[in-house]
Amino acid sequence: MSCAQPPSPPSSTEPLAQFDIQREEDGKKGRFFLVHDGHEAELTFSILSPGMRIADHTGVPDALRGSGAGAALVAHLVETARVEGWKIVPLCPFVNAQRAKHPEWADAFNV
Repeated sequence: MSCAQPPSPPSSTEPLAQFDIQREEDGKKGRFFLVHDGHEAELTFSILSPGMRIADHTGVPDALRGSGAGAALVAHLVETARVEGWKIVPLCPFVNAQRAKHPEWADAFNV
């Protein structure tokens, strides 16, 4: 007879569920952002063409560091790129580092 295992805690590599990520676009610029506990984190991008976005910058305030907010923004960027059919150029060092940690995201990037 085996005992049931307790449920696993949420994975820190799947942080999307804890954040409400929004999107804004204005002309050739855009951003994904979230507000958590009164603090805003963002990932900005430039629209190079209908099929390409350049991830410019990820900004996470000190109050949200270690919360998974930055990783959630990058994961949301990847999912959006897949759904909408465009590729990401990872100019931002954080986005590029996340890309390197997630080889399963290779299809969403143009490197």
